[in-house]
Amino acid sequence: MAAPGSSAQNSEPTIKFVRNPDPAPDFKLQTLDGRPLSLSTFSGKVVLLNFWATWCGPCRMEIPDLIELQKQYKNSLQIISLLMDVDDVEDARKFVAGSGFNYPVAVATPEVRMQYGGISALPTLFVLDTQGRIVQKHVGLSDPRLYELETRALLNLAIPFKVETFEDTGEIFLKNADRAKELPGVDLTSLTPDQRIAALHAFNAESCTCGCKLTLAQCRIYDSACRISKERTAKIIVALSAKSPAAPAQGAASGAPGASGSPVASPEKSPLRP
Repeated sequence: MAAPGSSAQNSEPTIKFVRNPDPAPDFKLQTLDGRPLSLSTFSGKVVLLNFWATWCGPCRMEIPDLIELQKQYKNSLQIISLLMDVDDVEDARKFVAGSGFNYPVAVATPEVRMQYGGISALPTLFVLDTQGRIVQKHVGLSDPRLYELETRALLNLAIPFKVETFEDTGEIFLKNADRAKELPGVDLTSLTPDQRIAALHAFNAESCTCGCKLTLAQCRIYDSACRISKERTAKIIVALSAKSPAAPAQGAASGAPGASGSPVASPEKSPLRP
């Protein structure tokens, strides 16, 4: 989601964190080896909260890098591994024991999964600052160097990149989808500025009927492949486009409104099993 890169205005590579981040929901679980696990225990450390599954290829690929990162920053970083879709806990326990994990592993309950937005793909990794706030979220296999750079930045250690902030418009928490000016797979270019506002209001007011129990806006962010929310948002746009906008004042310059913000990217990810 926020790999180091260059912007049009500034060629300096950047690391990006959420501006005014929300606190991460706490939880109380038991690790696979029977120890209590609570997020609040690690206050004061950077936390990488990793949702994964043993059957997920990309999830398994990043395990050695996470083990090495935990070893390197053991005094100031805590990686927490939460397993999803566990069919056999004993099999999961054997896999973890044979993989050399040096950080706690627990099974995510449905409640924890929903607290963190439903987790639509694996792996999904949340980056928490030392105050326990979620500052970034990565969906899919990421370059392990990115995790280290973000860890160092949050620990105020030197990194060869610029640090910038962005507003969460649903990428981290779906509840913030009402801040979004663009949505995946939704083309607002045919609308006037006022119609765009009306459309976004409608997307946030109407529930999707696909069964996700989310608004249309949240569903587009949560599952950009959802056909139902895509078709319904398109119909709302057509209905608004059919309304004749007020004629501009004589002599006023006309032109298409500029896009406010970049479209939400669709990261490469390993889809959850049906």
